[in-house]
Amino acid sequence: MKPNTQASSSRAAAATTALTDAPTASTTWRFWIIVLVTVAFDYATKALAVEHLVPRHTPHRIIGDVVRFTLAYNPGAAFGMHLGPASRWIFAALSIVIVLVLLRATSDLTRHSRLARFGVPVIVGGAIGNLLDRVRLREGVVDFIDIGLGDVRFWTFNIADTAVTIGAACLVLALWHEDQLQQDAGKSAGKSAGKSAGKSESNGVTS
Repeated sequence: MKPNTQASSSRAAAATTALTDAPTASTTWRFWIIVLVTVAFDYATKALAVEHLVPRHTPHRIIGDVVRFTLAYNPGAAFGMHLGPASRWIFAALSIVIVLVLLRATSDLTRHSRLARFGVPVIVGGAIGNLLDRVRLREGVVDFIDIGLGDVRFWTFNIADTAVTIGAACLVLALWHEDQLQQDAGKSAGKSAGKSAGKSESNGVTS
């Protein structure tokens, strides 16, 4: 193995060890600051929407007819998903379960992935933002971002929904990156084993 390759391997091993020893993201102050900022931003924008975007279901153009602000209340889940009269409480309970499962399932990933360390608290903040609406508002979650062209519109959503989507995208990229690293490590190990086997055979022939 060449010296520069050995040095690169040593640096990679040292970095991996340092990241493995890092604390779980949910035990750090940065994690909860991201959560709080996400919840606060979501709450503030919803409060402004409730105050200024009246009456309900009346479009207010922001960027032509493409981006509009339209106040609506959603007793269901993100982007207008609905499961009937009990949607409010079903999705409230589901949000809590998902957050707990997410924190547990990503505890190792957040130790060594910056994307995951950002994505997970953003998802948690978005989930908490909508959960607060379901608990405090009988009508359901406040939605107001209305995107589309003419009569072809996307589901009305809010900042919390956007945060969950961005966080999920970060997690997908983090998992993909981890998979690539594992594949590269496997290839490197295979090449090293092949070189070692070749040297052993050469030594045997020489002797």
